[in-house]
Amino acid sequence: MNYTIQNKNFDIRRTFLCGQCFRWSEDENGAFSGIAGGRSLTVTQSGDEVTLHGVSEQDIPFWENYFDLGTDYSAYIETLSADETLKKACEFSPGIRILRQEPFETLISFIISQNNNIPRISGIIGRLCESFGTPAGGGYAFPTAQQLSGIVPEDLAPLRAGFRARYICDAVEKVNSGAVDFAEIDRLPLAEAREQLKTIVGVGDKVADCVLLFAFHKLDAFPKDVWVKRLMAQFYPGGLPECTLGIEGIAQQYLFDYVRNGGGLPVTND
Repeated sequence: MNYTIQNKNFDIRRTFLCGQCFRWSEDENGAFSGIAGGRSLTVTQSGDEVTLHGVSEQDIPFWENYFDLGTDYSAYIETLSADETLKKACEFSPGIRILRQEPFETLISFIISQNNNIPRISGIIGRLCESFGTPAGGGYAFPTAQQLSGIVPEDLAPLRAGFRARYICDAVEKVNSGAVDFAEIDRLPLAEAREQLKTIVGVGDKVADCVLLFAFHKLDAFPKDVWVKRLMAQFYPGGLPECTLGIEGIAQQYLFDYVRNGGGLPVTND
């Protein structure tokens, strides 16, 4: 069946292409197809209407949660608009939503993303899924930590992940052993959750904060890449404005998209 969502604060293109996920691809007609939670989906948009194609009725709650449809983003925009720069950023991309992604997939994906570009990231993740994942809707689901149990860097050579292979293996071992406990991370405050993730070889503040924001929905996480560091130096050298308190991660997404997609902020390209 097809399931249509009407929401003025949901732009599938901005949401899928803002750097928070890597398994959605766009066709020539603007439709996006991807796999999440072992489920495949095609999504289209016309105005404020987003249609999920070929979705089973029993999977609708999964997708509503995945797209964070229970959250009122207009309230976030109203709060953040107390700051003039953030107001412009929100007006530029009001349809960005923070996806609620599976923690292990998000962790491995952002380990792979380090010092990498989107096509290579997507390619490595695709090869990982094809090599170790379960078939799902014409593609492959992201492998679980259990499916990857016991792997060594040599097993990942076909992925062409380079130095990241060692980090992936360490993450798999720590998740399977319980040294990194997702249930505990979900309960912990931001700083403590970040430190637990950073026990994984190769995981620093930026990767940890991406995982905490995009998988655990800790909205006070504020991932800082080169673009965010530049805009912080230019517009917020003394720190973020008070209106972002508790929703720094939401502010980061609006600002990041604004800078990267020509919203008018004079930030120099790489």
